[in-house]
Amino acid sequence: MSAIKLLVTGGAGFIGSHLVDALIERGFGVRVIDNLSGGKKERVNPMAEFVEGDIRDFEAVKKVMEGVNYVFHLAALPRVQVSIQNPKETNDVNVGGTLNLLVAAKDSGVKKFIYSASSSAYGDQDKMPLNEEMKANPISPYGLQKYVGELNCSIFSRIYGLKTASLRYFNVYGPRFDADSPYSLVIGRFLKQRKEGKPMTIVPDGEQTRDFTHVKDVVMANILAMESDKVGNGEVLNVGAGKNYSINRIADIIGGPKVYIEPRLEPRHTLADNKKAGELLGWQPTVSLEEGIEELKKEWLS
Repeated sequence: MSAIKLLVTGGAGFIGSHLVDALIERGFGVRVIDNLSGGKKERVNPMAEFVEGDIRDFEAVKKVMEGVNYVFHLAALPRVQVSIQNPKETNDVNVGGTLNLLVAAKDSGVKKFIYSASSSAYGDQDKMPLNEEMKANPISPYGLQKYVGELNCSIFSRIYGLKTASLRYFNVYGPRFDADSPYSLVIGRFLKQRKEGKPMTIVPDGEQTRDFTHVKDVVMANILAMESDKVGNGEVLNVGAGKNYSINRIADIIGGPKVYIEPRLEPRHTLADNKKAGELLGWQPTVSLEEGIEELKKEWLS
């Protein structure tokens, strides 16, 4: 195994565990820090070094940063609705925890810091597709918190010379999603409801659209961001499929009865312009939504 040590925060989570697997398959030495608030220890690849710890704990963060060359920062308290109900706790993790990691990475001489940002930083925009030159317009504490993380990454590159890149994810789905969370993404929620013989609950009219991105493609974007010498100065890159689908269409692909419920605070549409990631990383999405849902249907509904 390579001596290059990589740190994956949130490596017991949905996206993080997939990333850890891919890095280990490539021969890298990987350390994981996760407090298991949303992650599951059984998801962590047994060849990874696992540290149960909280990114809000600066001493713990300093310790796991020792000997690390590259950081993939995925640990977060995700979801818009969680942040609305718990704005202080989510801020402590998503802003304070990120700052702890950046300071420790700077002090340890980390070569590059890859931050998992969010398309929620865009909020509602008048034009589609969403591109990185648009002014951020977060409409939730979560969107704001993830955007602050991007700004901190940029500042640490500018002031301290820490190489950083921020990847704005668009609605990531795939195996290992947390179907038990009341805040799970719509594809996971629909599959769980269908498995339980319940109708799929749609908010409010189902005509809002989302750009769904398969976890395999998100993992590849992270690896390419680590390897590319074209990023490292605080760049922000969309990681989205570049195609959006209405929630009604998702329900139709999965199949089954639907029921419509009260609206909640969320952007009406998302659609990624992913040209910048193509130019700087050589990244392209490879898994279509139909393929990705078919894979999950076999797992959940067969």
